[in-house]
Amino acid sequence: MRVNTTDLQNTFGKYLSLVEKEDIIITKNGKSVAKLIRYNEPDFFLVHEESLKYKSTKRISYEEYMALVNSSDQRYELIDGEIYLLASPTFNHQVVVNEIAWHFNNYFKKKSCRSLTAPLDVRLFGFATKFEEDPNVVQPDVLVICDADKVNEDNRYEGIPTLIVEVLSPSTKGKDMITKLNLYMKSGVLEYWIVSPENKGISRYTFSQERDLESVREFREGDIIKSSVFKGLEIPLEDIFSGI
Repeated sequence: MRVNTTDLQNTFGKYLSLVEKEDIIITKNGKSVAKLIRYNEPDFFLVHEESLKYKSTKRISYEEYMALVNSSDQRYELIDGEIYLLASPTFNHQVVVNEIAWHFNNYFKKKSCRSLTAPLDVRLFGFATKFEEDPNVVQPDVLVICDADKVNEDNRYEGIPTLIVEVLSPSTKGKDMITKLNLYMKSGVLEYWIVSPENKGISRYTFSQERDLESVREFREGDIIKSSVFKGLEIPLEDIFSGI
């Protein structure tokens, strides 16, 4: 669309609406002098969970991550310098999360450890000595913390969960099964469950105090998953997946 400068000045609001659909060429004395185009926030550093062909072009700092979080209503994670936009969970995903959370809540009631669910930021830093050296921020679906003293004065948790549960969705498989698995292991998490609503199975990973992989066990339909860290914490898979 072409518009002269006088018309643009008089009805600028109208053209701001039109630029959402097409570029506006601004003319003066019959000659093109400027171009009004729609502005898009740069998103080269975002890894959308739905994207399968993403290649990172920049390592993002924690400050840049927080600037994005504070300016948006969306949920994000920061892992190894990449920002992941968290997709809205599906119905089946939430049914499974709620079932596991219910069992965990009953088990940990009146115990020193406690279970929590997303959204809750967990700040991890891998093998580094402090968060600033390797900042990572994740929001596990379900987590168990035994270091409630690591909740700071701003009511933010800055410890290392003992057990983490991630429930897979089609868009998060790669991140949960590879990227987060590695991050949790090197950060000092002792036990990690990867739950698949699609296959109705659970992979249980246990890590040593030296932050090495200790064991992997698969649980399928008819099995009862048992925690390797918390004695007596066990859930029949039938209970977890009965609602989907």
